[in-house]
Amino acid sequence: MINVKYNDWDKYYERILHDFGYSQKADEESARILNSLLDEKYLIDIHGADKCIIFGAGPSLKKHVLLIKKTPELQKYIIISADGATTALVEQGIIPDIIVTDLDGNMDDIIYSNKRGSIVYVHAHGDNIEKIREYLPKLNKIIPTTQVDIYGKLENYGGFTDGDRAIHIAVYALGMKTVILAGMDFGEYTTKYSRPSNKEMIEKADDVKRLKLKYAQEITRELIKNNPNVDFKFL
Repeated sequence: MINVKYNDWDKYYERILHDFGYSQKADEESARILNSLLDEKYLIDIHGADKCIIFGAGPSLKKHVLLIKKTPELQKYIIISADGATTALVEQGIIPDIIVTDLDGNMDDIIYSNKRGSIVYVHAHGDNIEKIREYLPKLNKIIPTTQVDIYGKLENYGGFTDGDRAIHIAVYALGMKTVILAGMDFGEYTTKYSRPSNKEMIEKADDVKRLKLKYAQEITRELIKNNPNVDFKFL
């Protein structure tokens, strides 16, 4: 068992290992490698902001990006993108303040945004060790996360997919009091933003992806229930 209590993450992690056949040892090795590639621990300053908009990469993403783009006083919100959702924002000329990624989205757009100021929460897990080695040298302003015990410079705020992990980071790491969720559909379909290998923009998710989305929805519902003082809004 791991010793991380944010939103009962240790309970979820044991189930996820079982249901997906993941290796805790591989997750721990990925955390060690990510930690070894970091020169220093980056500290984030959000200048007292307590409102954010988090973009997931669901089928409603493009519609929600266009809607949010028209929001008055948008600059008062911290813009957080979950991995591939970064591409939809970049397409509309929006550079997110924060990107939460396990490095399997469109890395050209993530690197592009990072060079223009986006802070990147990079997540270590057993399946992305090679991507960590490849992309860490191309990124700066990195805050590293893990899904096992905190290690070195890495923190664990809970969350499984990039989308629900972004919500955990907003609440537990950044102390957001208003959280608007955009492109968070948790359904049976995936987009090219989430899966760049998709041939079509929206496709039926495979069994593994559907199970991931089911977990993401369950974990998000638990997070909302456990944080009644946070104002959550779904677009």
